[in-house]
Amino acid sequence: MSILIGKEIVQALENGSIAVEPLDRSQIGPGSIDLTLGNDFRVFKKQSKVYHIKNDSRFEDITKSVHVEDGGYVVIKPGEMILGITKEKITLADNISGRLEGRSRFARFGLAVHVTAGFMHPGISNHQVLEIVNLGHGPLALYPGTKICQFVFEQCAGHAQYKGRFVEQIKP
Repeated sequence: MSILIGKEIVQALENGSIAVEPLDRSQIGPGSIDLTLGNDFRVFKKQSKVYHIKNDSRFEDITKSVHVEDGGYVVIKPGEMILGITKEKITLADNISGRLEGRSRFARFGLAVHVTAGFMHPGISNHQVLEIVNLGHGPLALYPGTKICQFVFEQCAGHAQYKGRFVEQIKP
């Protein structure tokens, strides 16, 4: 597998093997595309009971949906985690995969933008859910529209198509 760099990303966008909607050309970097934070979040309910993690566990049972208007923000306290989603929908050909990565400018505040499950399968066509954690010492305000993370594209040796649980996700 090899990582696509700026000119290869542009070529892949032009030939349709990668689609990012919406996309401003300023989001394309030398080795990735910056993705922006959407308006919808899932925040964890305050509860003290034990939640059992099993194959059929549902995160929806312990979270609630929150919508933040443009210009507004959601606060994440130290040690808290919320789920966010990208404004952009990513569509990949069956021979391109990718990785979601945080941005160092926000990591310096203690913000971990994507805790786990950063690998994006070939053939996806969805918005990317972000597992956001505040590892810092003070509350952080997150604003929709912020270039919050980056997507790194990788050329695969073969072909595959993602058909999992989150194949058509549009909300966190």
